[in-house]
Amino acid sequence: MRLILAVATLALTSAMPCQAQVPTPTGDSVPTANSADVESIDAIIAALYDVISGPAGQARDWARFRSLFSNETKLIPIFSREGSTAGGALLTVEDYITRGGPGLEANGFFESEIGRVTEKFGNIAHAFSTYQSQRTADGEVFQRGINSIQLIWDNERWWIMNIMWWGVGPDEEIPGRYLGN
Repeated sequence: MRLILAVATLALTSAMPCQAQVPTPTGDSVPTANSADVESIDAIIAALYDVISGPAGQARDWARFRSLFSNETKLIPIFSREGSTAGGALLTVEDYITRGGPGLEANGFFESEIGRVTEKFGNIAHAFSTYQSQRTADGEVFQRGINSIQLIWDNERWWIMNIMWWGVGPDEEIPGRYLGN
């Protein structure tokens, strides 16, 4: 049994790259990122919130949005249905743009970070980024939640590899440890 486990482990680890490799999309390439957007964890998360936020009628810069992500990125909204357990949807970056973009642009949407807990090890990082959402920049908060963001540093820039989020009503409590920076 130990021999089987050793052979399986060796086969898996030898097939894995030694350096972080972020694949480029099939077909069109990822738009070139503004270096200021991807030079740090703070910068890429700020760019993420900035690019989806704006007043009703304002087009979003979807090329900038795409430039933050690997082509393998999944965006995963988590939801619960009355009487059932929580579930989620797996969206690609293009799915998010196609499904969510028109609503963001038509209704106005501003999402801002109100707290973050970040863990980093080597070239990987995870950020629990607490947010609040409003229809106008100074409007009433209609939702708060946490974006669970996984990132990778490829020795040149940060990439967002996945985002999973859970939104709650504005009056639902979020633990205090996720509200401070």
